[in-house]
Amino acid sequence: MFKTNTGNIDRIIRVIVGLALLGWYFFAGGPIWALIGIVPLATGALGFCALYSLLGINTCKLRN
Repeated sequence: MFKTNTGNIDRIIRVIVGLALLGWYFFAGGPIWALIGIVPLATGALGFCALYSLLGINTCKLRN
């Protein structure tokens, strides 16, 4: 569907940050803006970042 444009390290960091923000919101009563953690979690899981596409960034080692 989309071409992967995030590398493995980038994806791992995104998933960790996303889970941390969502965990903060759901388990520690964090602020509502912590729900933005859905974005890095989704982009990390999918391997595609729309902003990277717009800016022409590709952190994958394999260009596709």
